[in-house]
Amino acid sequence: MKNILILADGSIAKHFVEWIGRKRVAENRYYVTCFREGVTPEKMGKNITLFKADPTSYARIRHIMDEVTFSHVFIVMENREDALYTLKNVRLVAERIRVVFVNQWDDPQAGRDEENVTVINSDELIASHLYDQLPNVPVIAQNVGLGRGEIMEIHVPFGSTYAYRHVGSILQRKWKIAAIYRKEKQILPTSATTILPNDILLVMGKPMVLEGIYRTINKRIGLFPEPFGKDLYLLIDFRNDQKDALLYLQESIYMLEQLEEKQLFVRLLYPNNFALIDEIKSYESDRVTISVCYDDAEITHLIEYDVQEYDIGLVLCSRDAFVDEKIMQTLYVLRKVVYLFGDRLLYNIQRAVILLENDDRKMESISSTAFDVAETLGLEMCLCDYDPEGDFQSKQMIVEHYETLSHIFNMTIHIEQQVANPVRELGSMENVLQIAPFDKTMHTGGLWKFISTRVRDFLLTSKKHPKLLVPYAASEEASAPAGCS
Repeated sequence: MKNILILADGSIAKHFVEWIGRKRVAENRYYVTCFREGVTPEKMGKNITLFKADPTSYARIRHIMDEVTFSHVFIVMENREDALYTLKNVRLVAERIRVVFVNQWDDPQAGRDEENVTVINSDELIASHLYDQLPNVPVIAQNVGLGRGEIMEIHVPFGSTYAYRHVGSILQRKWKIAAIYRKEKQILPTSATTILPNDILLVMGKPMVLEGIYRTINKRIGLFPEPFGKDLYLLIDFRNDQKDALLYLQESIYMLEQLEEKQLFVRLLYPNNFALIDEIKSYESDRVTISVCYDDAEITHLIEYDVQEYDIGLVLCSRDAFVDEKIMQTLYVLRKVVYLFGDRLLYNIQRAVILLENDDRKMESISSTAFDVAETLGLEMCLCDYDPEGDFQSKQMIVEHYETLSHIFNMTIHIEQQVANPVRELGSMENVLQIAPFDKTMHTGGLWKFISTRVRDFLLTSKKHPKLLVPYAASEEASAPAGCS
């Protein structure tokens, strides 16, 4: 049981005592002193003892504090001189006792010179609450933790880059989605939880990081590759990519030019052609940085380091470099969008194509990114349900999901349903970008192409079309290892 002394006078003191009576904290007992009428409420809690005493009287304060051992003293008084004199009396009686002092007079110095005093400025508190009611202002927890903005509420508007994404597909570095509030219910999210428009996210992390997250969540699509990261990362493996290295670099720069305020970081692996390296380096600019790694011992560690150091959201590479199992797994763990170059050049791409699968969760998780990419690159959006058995009804819910998003984002989507082999139909298409889930169990060919009927098992068997692989599930956070410079 803790005993708390409240030296009260005025309207704020009256409301404070009323709150105490309503909340009824069983572990506290309160002693309230007042010397004017109307300060105490009509109904007093059983754990409140009232003294009719003038707190500006040293003798009266000493008598009260000698009778009871108090852990805290609250000074909530309207008159500035009375409050400061009361504080002086308390300090004379108990030099080290913890005091909470309410400053109601816009006096920045009141109570500041005293030790063990917590000063609450009523004007700043009211102004802060008024500020929180403004639109486009994040609500931060002021009485929890450090109270500096490390806990924040963020509303997810329609058209947000975070809407319709799984929590696990979002890289949460130096911040975390702790809870989701939806229709007045709390959800403790897992990696598979989908964020919906009008959700309220309770996030924790560094205040500066959360401010950036708040701005990103409240912006409409058009920020690709966020929220997976901000900038672009091109991998050129000299063992496989020498012939097309300059072409890959030019396509990457073209992608960069379609995005706003992004950077391109180029990493050259296994370099063995110095003339080509010099030619690639001639493309360096204020938005393009080129680095060479001459140590091939820890390539995956280097990639992890680069991706985290430069806040990478989109990784561009050839299919041959990507199918290296270590690189594929590394990028999956890092939850990055991957662009695989195809025989058809990015400049000529006209349509973004999604081949429907029977996994609704995967199809939903890539939908927001698909619309974002199509809008950013000016592509026609196509949703293709090619089913050899003609079972279109099983995918009807996901089709309706994409139709809903097309209305929200004000974009046209073409939906095709045919009794056909999806792999064969895709092979007959020209100038398309295939968008698909980034599955850690993707196969690169072999026997799978003879025994599987799943679209994803043929994803990496063809180089004709460029592909955009969107991560849809979380894995454990990877730490940033040391790499080459």
